[in-house]
Amino acid sequence: MSLYSRWIDRWERKLMSRDRNRLVRPFDYGLEWCGAPDLKAFVNQSLADSNLFFSYKKPARFSIKKSHLSFVSPLVSPFTENNTVHAAYFPAPENKNRKKRAVLVLPQWNAGADGHVSLCKLLNRFGISALRLTLAYHDRRRPAGLERAEYHLSSNIGRTIHAARQSVIDARASLDWLETQGYQRLGILGTSLGSCIASIATAHDSRVKAAVFNHVAMYFADVVWTGLSTQHVRQGFDGQVTHADLRHYWSVISPGSYLHRFQNRDLRILLIWARHDSSFLPVYSQQVLESFRQLNLPHEVFCLPCGHYTTGRFPFNLMDGLAMCRFLARSL
Repeated sequence: MSLYSRWIDRWERKLMSRDRNRLVRPFDYGLEWCGAPDLKAFVNQSLADSNLFFSYKKPARFSIKKSHLSFVSPLVSPFTENNTVHAAYFPAPENKNRKKRAVLVLPQWNAGADGHVSLCKLLNRFGISALRLTLAYHDRRRPAGLERAEYHLSSNIGRTIHAARQSVIDARASLDWLETQGYQRLGILGTSLGSCIASIATAHDSRVKAAVFNHVAMYFADVVWTGLSTQHVRQGFDGQVTHADLRHYWSVISPGSYLHRFQNRDLRILLIWARHDSSFLPVYSQQVLESFRQLNLPHEVFCLPCGHYTTGRFPFNLMDGLAMCRFLARSL
C-alpha cells in the first residue's frame, strides 16, 4: 500500500468512526415483510416479474409548500412516519431556449436533511432543476426511537427488501410529480445506497434519459458483507446465512440483476467509482464496469482518487460534483 493509500485509509476510518450509534441488530428473515412463507421462492418470483414487483399506483395527491414536496408512499410500511414521502425542490431559472430539465437526487445511507443540498444548488447553476428525495426511514421518515436509518438496511432480510422496494417506488412517483411540473427531460442521480435505488428505478422507468450512479457495485450483499461502513450489519448475520445466501436473497434489490434493462434505451449513464473505496470495494465497482462493457451499454466512467467517506470532503466533493453536473448538463 502506497503512502497516499495509507493516508486515505486513515482518513476514511477516522470519518467512519465519528458515528458512535451503530447497533448490531438481531438476525431475522423478515418473511412478514415479503408476504410469503418461502423467501427464495419470493425472490425468484419477484425477479421473474420485476415490472410487477416495482409497479405502483400514482399518488392521487401531491402537496407542495414553498420548496417542500410531500405525498403518501404508494407502498406503505407499518410505520406512519415512514409512509409520508418528503422531497426538497430546487427549481432552476427558466431558459426559454431549452427544454425544461430536472434531476431526481437520491443521497447516501443515513444522509441528514442537508445531504446533497449543495449538489442540488450546483445543478441549478448548470440550469437544471433538482428534486432531492428523502429515502425510506431517513430523516423525518425515521420511526421514533431510531437514531439512524437502520430499517432501510439491516440484518432483517425481508425488511431491507421492502425498504429498497419502497424507495424505488417513491423515486418513480417523484418523477410523476416532476412531469406534472412540465419537465420534459428527466435525469436521476444517486450516491451509495441512493446509487443502488437510482439504478433500479432507472431500469424500470423509461422516462429517465440520463443517470449518474455515484459509487457502484453489482450486488447489494457484496457491499454489506465486505464494506467498512456496514460491518455492524454484517455481524448480525454471523452464523445465520452465508455471503452467497445473502447475495441471492438481496438480488432482487441489486443493480446487477437489471443491467440488461438498460439495453436499447435512449439513456446516457455516468458510472463513478473511488479507487480507494473501503465501503464499495474497487473489485466490485470493476465488476460493474466490465458488465457494462460486455453488454455494450453506452456509458461514461469517472474515477475518484479517494475513498467512500472522503468523497464528501474537499477537494474530492468538488471533483465529484462538477463531474456529475457537467455530465447531466450535456446529457439532458
